[in-house]
Amino acid sequence: MSKTRTSFLGTQFITATISTTLVLVLLGTIVLFVLTARNLSNYVKENINVSVLISDELDNLQIKKLEKALQQAPYAKSVEYISKEQALEEETKAQGIDPTEFLGMNPYTASFEIKINADYANPDSLGVAVKQLKGNTDIVDVVYSKDLIKSVNDNIRKVSIILLIIAALFTYISFALINNTVRLTIFSKRFIINTMKLVGASWNFIRRPFLTRGFILGIVSAAIADALLIGGLYWLHTFEPQITAVIDLKVILIVSASVFLFGILITFLCTFFSLNKYLRMSSNDLYYI
Repeated sequence: MSKTRTSFLGTQFITATISTTLVLVLLGTIVLFVLTARNLSNYVKENINVSVLISDELDNLQIKKLEKALQQAPYAKSVEYISKEQALEEETKAQGIDPTEFLGMNPYTASFEIKINADYANPDSLGVAVKQLKGNTDIVDVVYSKDLIKSVNDNIRKVSIILLIIAALFTYISFALINNTVRLTIFSKRFIINTMKLVGASWNFIRRPFLTRGFILGIVSAAIADALLIGGLYWLHTFEPQITAVIDLKVILIVSASVFLFGILITFLCTFFSLNKYLRMSSNDLYYI
């Protein structure tokens, strides 16, 4: 390997790659947290139950017809039919007491358990849906927790604001750290840049090898950072397989793409602007930096 090649991809390049990779891992983690928080909020919302109690006079055909209508409703993510017998069995198992022994009858009503779509999991939208359901003569009552829905939405809103502030802060820190890494690399070459200017090299000619180096630095650092993040998620999945409910393939692809694009863009731009600074300097100014 030639001396130029060694200098181009030598110890300084390796050091810059390690520093940039660590910053990109930090940035990728923040992007992951933001996306995961959104999926987690949807997961929580979509596990809110609305119980639709139906009339005992309905036959199987009418129950099937009502179930189909509920499944087609825009607010329903899933619909499960709970018969009177199944409700009795579940409550007896949960409480350890069979109410039919002292009541002489099954006190429970057949119902549909509806899991709500995330977009409808707010007091206003759900209130409209419940009003429509109660207008059906086959439905005895609709039971859901207004306070729980309000509490979930309020807490998710607060957490989202905090995460966005943290994300913005860490994005700025990531930009500053990568910028400093690149600037230090260019700083060590300032006299070489000045010498090339003195012998008549054009700015574009001087920029070309540095921009190429910055581009390669971004690709290598981003690739390593993505590998570390994906490896960490795979390790996490081995301990908790249910993590895929909030960290799915789409999230992983978005995080990987964000890290890759940010790594290339920021190293390239930081190199470009740092070079321009030294290209504009006179020879005497280089000794006073």
